Amino acid sequence: MQSVSEIASAIIAREGGYANDPDDPGGATKYGVTLHTLRRLGLDLTGDGRIGVADVRKLTRPQAVEIFIEHYWRRPRIAELPDMLQPPVFDMYVNAGANAVKVLQRLLVEMGHALADDGIIGARTIGAARAAADAAPDLIADAYGIARRNYYYALADARPASRKYARRRDGGKGGWITRAEEFISPRFRLSEAEHRERCARWA
Repeated sequence: MQSVSEIASAIIAREGGYANDPDDPGGATKYGVTLHTLRRLGLDLTGDGRIGVADVRKLTRPQAVEIFIEHYWRRPRIAELPDMLQPPVFDMYVNAGANAVKVLQRLLVEMGHALADDGIIGARTIGAARAAADAAPDLIADAYGIARRNYYYALADARPASRKYARRRDGGKGGWITRAEEFISPRFRLSEAEHRERCARWA
């Protein structure tokens, strides 16, 4: 299994460098770390007494890795989930915050476990995840990846401005979908035709 540092570095590679897309609720972002995150953590990287876009631009890869490991891995308790679930939940937590855990919790509820979808990894969520992994060790990560993909499609259904993250201009799979499918076995990935059919309702 990859180390947490290796997983974090892979997340940074998927996230890319600096961007400030007006359609992205996260605002200015670099390596997947948003301006909102820097403000929440009180990280004034420029030392000018303010936390703004300049601080996002100044962020380094090692700093981003450190933020991810501490605030998106250790504190949410992702390390206590079954091994095969750690990389996809960690990746989605960086991308979507506590919604990554809610997606897992809803999946576990569908599998028969009594849980609240509160976005918090506690003893019940850990126990249910381990039981689900024991019952279906070869499928649980795929099931989570499919649930994650469905979450992104539903988000794009509800918010037209976000559709460009799920569907490229040429109609192919957007970044959200390809990112989710990196953690899904090839046999469960949608074909281009299936993806286009799923997005056909969008203008």
